[in-house]
Amino acid sequence: MSDKEIVEPLIPASGSQKIDSATKRGRIQMILLLLVCAAPVIASYFTFYVIKPAGGKANIGELVSPVQPFPSNVIEENLVGKWTLLVARPASECKVGDDACVTLLHVMRQLRTAMGKERTRVQLVWLVTDDSVIDPEIAKSYDKELAGFTFIRMPRDLAKKQRLMTWLNADNEQSAIHLLDPRGDRMMRFKTGEGHLDFKKMVKDLEKLLKWNPTGKVGD
Repeated sequence: MSDKEIVEPLIPASGSQKIDSATKRGRIQMILLLLVCAAPVIASYFTFYVIKPAGGKANIGELVSPVQPFPSNVIEENLVGKWTLLVARPASECKVGDDACVTLLHVMRQLRTAMGKERTRVQLVWLVTDDSVIDPEIAKSYDKELAGFTFIRMPRDLAKKQRLMTWLNADNEQSAIHLLDPRGDRMMRFKTGEGHLDFKKMVKDLEKLLKWNPTGKVGD
């Protein structure tokens, strides 16, 4: 280097440049955190829209988009941690001899059983929407130990009850079998009207979710 060459001194970053750098890092960290939290949902939708392991055939379950979180603190039971199949019916209409209601409980029980070794990742919930006594024979046949069912009553608190009813009635599909992911978000529903229940297709839908989405506790 000649004596005539001018060596410019290094200029440290200004305060504003440091702040901009910190802001960018914070935004990146926030985006990464959101991606981690949303991973289960992303995986579920990726399974149905992209992978299509069943040869691209349409599934029978109706995907809910955006997902609909189960209202918090309205029931004592914890619906987070496993895949949850939930049906809401009054006990007064769900008795031995009432094929419409008993058939739904039977389909849900058999659907969980059909998952084989993965069945412990699935829990069944009957949300009892009235104050009637549950038929003793049904209570015995569909208890938690035998069939994996949990019976939940509507909350007594009117505000909590209203929040839960609003969630159930979203999209006017209260009568459906609702599928919640392990975060407690409703991401799919199976219609239960005449001609809608197709056990084999429901099995395929749930099998795909459990295969391509590893979330959900293993074991009871």
